[in-house]
Amino acid sequence: MRRWLAALVAATTSLVMVSLLVPLALLVRSVARSEAIGSATRAAESVAVAVGAVDEDTLRLTAEQAGASSGHPVTVFLADGRVLGAPAARTPAVELAARGRSLTASAPGGREILVAVQGAPGGTAVIRAFLADEDLDEGVHRTWLALLVLGIVLVGVGMLVADRLARAIVGPTTALAEVSHHLATGDLTARARPQGPPEVRTAGLALNHLAERISDLLAEEREMVADVSHRLRTPLTGLRLEAESLSDPGEAARIEARVDALERAVTVVINDVRRRSRERASCDAVPVVRDRVAFWSVLAEDQSRTVTLDLAVGPLRVAASADDLAACVDALVGNVFAHTPDGASFRVRLAAGGTTGSDGMDGGRGSGVLLTVSDAGPGFGPGDPSRRGESGAGSTGLGLDIARRVAEQSGGRLSFGDSDLGGAEVRLLLGIA
Repeated sequence: MRRWLAALVAATTSLVMVSLLVPLALLVRSVARSEAIGSATRAAESVAVAVGAVDEDTLRLTAEQAGASSGHPVTVFLADGRVLGAPAARTPAVELAARGRSLTASAPGGREILVAVQGAPGGTAVIRAFLADEDLDEGVHRTWLALLVLGIVLVGVGMLVADRLARAIVGPTTALAEVSHHLATGDLTARARPQGPPEVRTAGLALNHLAERISDLLAEEREMVADVSHRLRTPLTGLRLEAESLSDPGEAARIEARVDALERAVTVVINDVRRRSRERASCDAVPVVRDRVAFWSVLAEDQSRTVTLDLAVGPLRVAASADDLAACVDALVGNVFAHTPDGASFRVRLAAGGTTGSDGMDGGRGSGVLLTVSDAGPGFGPGDPSRRGESGAGSTGLGLDIARRVAEQSGGRLSFGDSDLGGAEVRLLLGIA
């Protein structure tokens, strides 16, 4: 915008300068030529006064002095053909002036200023002052150069003023854009400082009001989710009591373990939604994945599933919290149990980077940490499995969305493909911490 305003002012100022300076330059040239002709005319007339009043030698001296003082050669053509002063040829214009008519005529290299003096001894005498072409435009080019410099200076001053004005507009506007970018990244404490023109200040106040409203709505949402999650503790407590009353100790211990896991998940939800801002968390992915796969291995054994765990040598630190990564593993592995028949094997692989997948996702070492869950099931059903709330197998479709959000918040992404086991494969690329 600053460049546009500067270009606009430069173009406008240039048009104004051209419309003013071109006529002024022509006027300067016209005045300079008029002054030069007037100077030569005065020199010729000063000699014409002496014709007939002084002798020939004095007249010659007068012509030479007039030519020297004015800078224009002065010649006296007497009626008897004699020539006094500066040597010059008798041109047709001189012959015309000898008939008693003063005039100005063009001549090679300049102009002749001819003054006819009637009543001189022997007839009409002609006084000739020669005005060279360079004398006609003396000082004009310097004046034109000064006008050009003046025009450039005025255009420059106009552009400088336009730039200052543009900065007064662009600076506050850029600050508003930076605040909006901070808000978009989750920094809800960012506020605009109203400044600049009234319209920009109004926009800044509106943006601050919007940020306040967003903060209030998010706080209300967090409290509502926390309250709902907290209410789940009551049925969980009842479920724990029911589990403790079971007669089979092994079954009671297994159900109590599941209740403990569910209660931990509810606690994570409560703590997560109460945080006003998300700090960039990190964890070592190796123990988290190992622990969650060990948890699901118990159920896999009950369903006669073969579980393959391929873990890279740690530590592999990722830009996600241990709770978020555990939720991702639970969502991906849980989908295997939910959407594949009993007995279908699956594999969990964690590597620093990896190979390029069928979707073109670069898994080269250094690009992140790649978590891959492959199964021997029927593969993905119809529809886009990455769309929130949609599932081709009758589930809520939120598990993959949880994994996608965690991956994107860490700087990675989620992708899908076909597994070499014959079923589906989900690849979760996590950014390194």
